[in-house]
Amino acid sequence: MERAIFLRNPNKLHLLPRHYSPRNFFSLFSSSSKSARSSSFTRRILHRPISPLTPRSLLLPRRCRFLPLSDTTYSSSFHFNKHHFSSASPHAIATQCSPGVSTLPDEVAAKYGFEKVSEEFIGECKSKAVLFKHKKTGAEVMSVSNDDENKVFGIVFRTPPKDSTGIPHILEHSVLCGSRKYPLKEPFVELLKGSLHTFLNAFTYPDRTCYPVASTNTKDFYNLVDVYLDAVFFPKCVEDHHTFQQEGWHFELNNPSEEISYKGVVFNEMKGVYSQPDNILGRTAQLALFPDNTYGVDSGGDPKVIPKLTFEQFKEFHGKYYHPSNARIWFYGDDDPTERLRILSEYLDMFDASSASNESRIEQQKFFSEPVRIVEKYPAGDGSDLKKKHMVCLNWLLADKPLDLETELTLGFLDHLMLGTPASPLTKILLDSGLGDAIVGGGVEDELLQPQFSIGLKGVSKEDIEKVEELVMGTLKKLAEEGFETDAVEASMNTIEFSLRENNTGSFPRGLSLMLQSISKWIYDMDPFEPLKYEKPLMALKARIAEEGSKAVFSPLIEKFILNNPHRVTIEMQPDPEKASRDEAAEREILEKVKASMTEEELAELAHATQELRLKQETPDPPEALRSVPSLSLLDIPKEPIHIPTEAGDINGVKVLKHDLFTNDVLYAEIVFNMRSLKQELLPLVPLFCQSLLEMGTKDLTFVQLNQLIGRKTGGISVYPFTSSVQGREDPCSHIIARGKAMAGRVEDLFNLVNCILQEVQFTDQQRFKQFVSQSKAGMENRLRGSGHRIAATRMDAKLNVTGWISEQMGGVSYLEFLQALEERVDQDWDGVSSSLEEIRTSLLSKNGCLINMTADGKNLTNSEKHVSKFLDLLPSKSFVEAAAWNARLSPGNEAIVIPTQVNYVGKAANIYDTGYQLNGSAYVISKYISNTWLWDRVRVSGGAYGGFCDLDTHSGVFSFLSYRDPNLLKTLDVYDGTGAFLHQLEMDEDTLSKAIIGTIGDVDSYQLPDAKGYSSLLRYLLGITEEERQKRREEILSTSLKDFKEFGEVIEAVKDKGVTVAVASPDDVDAANKERSNYFDVKKAL
Repeated sequence: MERAIFLRNPNKLHLLPRHYSPRNFFSLFSSSSKSARSSSFTRRILHRPISPLTPRSLLLPRRCRFLPLSDTTYSSSFHFNKHHFSSASPHAIATQCSPGVSTLPDEVAAKYGFEKVSEEFIGECKSKAVLFKHKKTGAEVMSVSNDDENKVFGIVFRTPPKDSTGIPHILEHSVLCGSRKYPLKEPFVELLKGSLHTFLNAFTYPDRTCYPVASTNTKDFYNLVDVYLDAVFFPKCVEDHHTFQQEGWHFELNNPSEEISYKGVVFNEMKGVYSQPDNILGRTAQLALFPDNTYGVDSGGDPKVIPKLTFEQFKEFHGKYYHPSNARIWFYGDDDPTERLRILSEYLDMFDASSASNESRIEQQKFFSEPVRIVEKYPAGDGSDLKKKHMVCLNWLLADKPLDLETELTLGFLDHLMLGTPASPLTKILLDSGLGDAIVGGGVEDELLQPQFSIGLKGVSKEDIEKVEELVMGTLKKLAEEGFETDAVEASMNTIEFSLRENNTGSFPRGLSLMLQSISKWIYDMDPFEPLKYEKPLMALKARIAEEGSKAVFSPLIEKFILNNPHRVTIEMQPDPEKASRDEAAEREILEKVKASMTEEELAELAHATQELRLKQETPDPPEALRSVPSLSLLDIPKEPIHIPTEAGDINGVKVLKHDLFTNDVLYAEIVFNMRSLKQELLPLVPLFCQSLLEMGTKDLTFVQLNQLIGRKTGGISVYPFTSSVQGREDPCSHIIARGKAMAGRVEDLFNLVNCILQEVQFTDQQRFKQFVSQSKAGMENRLRGSGHRIAATRMDAKLNVTGWISEQMGGVSYLEFLQALEERVDQDWDGVSSSLEEIRTSLLSKNGCLINMTADGKNLTNSEKHVSKFLDLLPSKSFVEAAAWNARLSPGNEAIVIPTQVNYVGKAANIYDTGYQLNGSAYVISKYISNTWLWDRVRVSGGAYGGFCDLDTHSGVFSFLSYRDPNLLKTLDVYDGTGAFLHQLEMDEDTLSKAIIGTIGDVDSYQLPDAKGYSSLLRYLLGITEEERQKRREEILSTSLKDFKEFGEVIEAVKDKGVTVAVASPDDVDAANKERSNYFDVKKAL
């Protein structure tokens, strides 16, 4: 199952690869398709927020719509998520390091108190890796050197909890709230504001806590490293009870006459986690599989148990585990290896050795003698149809001890064969059965001490629960008896090898991917080098398959680790419309008893303590404290934007954009078709049209054969809609984009397969299409619970402009309603649905208006032109067709989308261009500053939400406020409305202003791999963003003044006065809000 990880900053989720899962390399083989699986074990990444809606670069459009979204299943035809392999699997990457690179002399290491344990050249990542040990404390350091400018540091502690109070998670939040050298409230936030970081966050795993940073600027990098080292070893939080209350939990009482409530960032974050059925399933499975060791409790914290945690326990946990003797430290990149050791020695030399490493060891879970069955309830909507809302998942602990490298790799490969694509047999058979709507379970997971396997279905009828279990076991038995098709094995192998060679980690730093890969063994006192070296075991596996046949390799594993394994836990999840209200009532009862037990003096003291905490939270740090956090100077910032080579030409009369960049012999291609001629009523069908192209067969090829062909010949193909407003234009930019990638020698195959998908796939498989509808519906329901802020943002946009309305039709509440109706229509009018899909294809596919974008080195770009020419010749040529009339919007009233949840997602937005505001680059600086100061302090720190942020869609002019896992509703709206006054009254010195500008440039100049650079350039072309405009905006950013902030305060009053509000919230909170402000919300029930 997919393991729970908690991030400090949820606003930084957009920096993680889609379906990010920091796992051991070998298990990545199996997890290539979390999108296809709709995993119930989504990692709960607990961390700090920076707007998930804030793009990392001005190169990209603000709030562009890439649909469908991550909960749905139309991404790659192979549904291979490149990040699952590449995030932990580098091969021939662009970084270089000669095996002859100079080695750090032993005497230099000794000078700083280190001894060299071992040293290797890792060919897979072209790096020199040296393992050091600090002689005084025993701290271990991996120093990885190469030419990658995106430098990475991380420090990891083993932090095994003994209960579900969430102590590792709360501590992970708290240590970054001020330290010995940096005595301000939150140095972390100052780094968010004013550094050029390419990664800045922290993770809590079930058994360890990681603190990674990354930057391409060496000075900035070492600043980040120093702040993090001081934070983990000398945090203020262990002496400051207020930080524990703020990040963990506390009783809140504003007035002795009012009710007491629980508050705390982690407390409310976990209430959100425990509101999602998939998360409840994952937690239940983990605790049941590991009843006897640390994995049998929730490191993130159970909201029912978190209030049992005391400050003394919190302080003791830090003293015990946050010690160099219990640390693994990682450096990666092109910085000086000697400087790394010098920096570390300044901290490590202050400590003596401790027994922490022995006390933190993880005990192995012993095998069960017989399977276990558990029935758990989850909160479901009151009055909704609960007939097909059950979930069932089978989970195995695969071994009672860690596996050897070869077995682990083979299991990962087996997992990919069984579950890695929509055409994989276990996935296909479960979905084809019609017993459920979507797959749950993460397949093989091996990031913890012992590996697990999980698989099941959600959207199941109660009477079909047993049938699902029988089908899973029967299919696994059949696979063990019959083995896998040769084409399937070849497709999986090519997919894996392509990903290794490409090593595409997206915006996630490659060095961090390697760190998480290495840590998965290193943290258990195993070899940290071993997970980085896949070449020999992979070649050995290929040779063994060739020699013995795949059946001889894989069938014994299915039998040993799954079929004949008694350590199995079957989880049945039952919908309970009363659970949410019962949980809230139980919490209220506890709080009422607490209040009843207190004297008047104690109540007055609690009210005073509440005010004291809030005052501290809302009081700015003094300037001298702020100046303690190191930062760059504006003189360090380039005056010109990053240039991406772009050559515009045409082939056969079609515009072609070419980007000459080193891509390691991979060609990346996008084929873009204009969607503007499509009838308005067909727009909601577009996401399913895209999925159908990828997951239905042709006249000559079944869906499985086509899927395998794509896997054998390419690195993946995807098709999706893209929609954005265009500044100064009423009509939206709306396209279908087909993306593909292949090795240079396979480019002809790539374009042939894209043509096959676009033109030859037949929309005739009624049952398969009905599966797509059910999967999409399940994904949207999950999205409503887990990403309500995105639902709210889309809904507000739909009230404010046509682009937002289109996006909402293809990925919002309206889309969910469309899917619910479509389920019946597929049965009643399949011919009509099929013909609508064909009409979409006819409307879209045309050489006229087509655009090709390619990224590769010059030689491969030139060699690809003949294949592009052939592809274009096969496209239909149509005369000009007028754009369809798309002029719909949702009604502009305030709206509450009601779902069963313990937390809320609150949004408010308005179009500031309607006020006459003309875009200036200073708006980027100001909106980032608002998120990291006013909203952070008021919505998160004192309000208790997991996140609060704002975003300006510079193309449409929509400025929006959003909160994430928020215990409040109207209070948060009041904070939004106070933003203008905050800006009017704002005073800042030059140092603060410079930091804000530098942090914004860090977003603008976000680190990109070659494929992302080519794609960014394409989007700029589609949206009409010129190099001159980029330069102008950059100059405006760099010249931002305090006057700009105050003037923007006037502009933003439009959101207060004319804004629309959308909240995804609990029924009780919406009822209370409508009583306090008479019928403020129109109520819409979604689940």
